[in-house]
Amino acid sequence: MHLIVRSAAIVAASVLTLSLASGAAMAGGAQEEANRKTVLAFYEKGLNQKDADAALAYVGDRYVQHNPNAADGPDGFRKFIGFLRDKFPNSHSEIKRSFVDGDYVILHVHAVREPGSRGNAIVDIFKLENGKVVEHWDVVQPIPENPANNNTMF
Repeated sequence: MHLIVRSAAIVAASVLTLSLASGAAMAGGAQEEANRKTVLAFYEKGLNQKDADAALAYVGDRYVQHNPNAADGPDGFRKFIGFLRDKFPNSHSEIKRSFVDGDYVILHVHAVREPGSRGNAIVDIFKLENGKVVEHWDVVQPIPENPANNNTMF
């Protein structure tokens, strides 16, 4: 009898542990989806609508820029968006896919500064803290006229 009670207690403890782990995973999944939505809104407001102030509503207390051609902080972001608005008013960035890993959101983007041009393939990486964008990295690759294969970059 003692063995049956002990086995039932072990099963109950296992079920409780699994349900707690499942709840934590669901909570993490909800936060990851919130992070994705934050970055997508930030990107749309900033890069496509060229509204730096609207985009900055999604930025935290700091904004660390790892692109060596862009300055840190809200003023650096405003300058970059101002550059796009002035030099490339018809530029558009199409997000082909997004990935989330905890506090990091990664975008695979087709950015076209001049309509009719091939544009660039970009991978943007954003770090979030407390649901706000705080860091950015990117890797930019021009789409070649004559690729060495028939695969697309997207």
